[in-house]
Amino acid sequence: MGPDRARGRGFTLVEVMLATVLLAAGLALAFATLTAASQTATRGEALAERSERMRAVEGFLRRRISAARPVAFHTGQANERPQRFLGEPERMRFVADLPDYLGRGGPYSHDFQVERSEGFYRIVLALDIVSAGETVEDPRGRAPDILVDGLASARFRYRGIDPESGELGAWTDRWAAIDRLPVLVEASLTDADGGKWPTLVVAIPQAVGVVSGPAGGSW
Repeated sequence: MGPDRARGRGFTLVEVMLATVLLAAGLALAFATLTAASQTATRGEALAERSERMRAVEGFLRRRISAARPVAFHTGQANERPQRFLGEPERMRFVADLPDYLGRGGPYSHDFQVERSEGFYRIVLALDIVSAGETVEDPRGRAPDILVDGLASARFRYRGIDPESGELGAWTDRWAAIDRLPVLVEASLTDADGGKWPTLVVAIPQAVGVVSGPAGGSW
């Protein structure tokens, strides 16, 4: 009768408490595992989204800059140099053809500007058609398109041929030769969280051989 009584009396308080502690520990471990997996997936998605954003922005900049043409967006008076490229640390302007699939092909002034917005920086792009060496602004006053925002910094630099040596010159924050295109353009971007983008360096194939003559012409 002794063993039968032991089996029929059930669990003691200590056994119930031990089982409860083990169950709570198991649930805590499972919750921690799920939380860690969720955080890992979230970080992976954020990293993938950031990488895709970088590729899209860099791809667009590369295509547009490399398509720059030695076409003036402002001619001015007869004794003035035609403006074919404007290069500053936070602004870059040139003429390039827009592809026909956008529905408005032909030469357009591409005006990239770095603006400050809500404590951060962004790059905007204004497109205006170019005709006979002059920019024809949109009469509807269309706002520039936002290319990328949420940046801690953004800067452009330029590099051209040294007229004295005939070799590539040093990088400069300002492009002084407004009547010709630089050979290389550099874009340096940093995200708001401090993440630095890979430095983008783009060559302009049509930059070579465009030099102004004394009357504003070129040869």
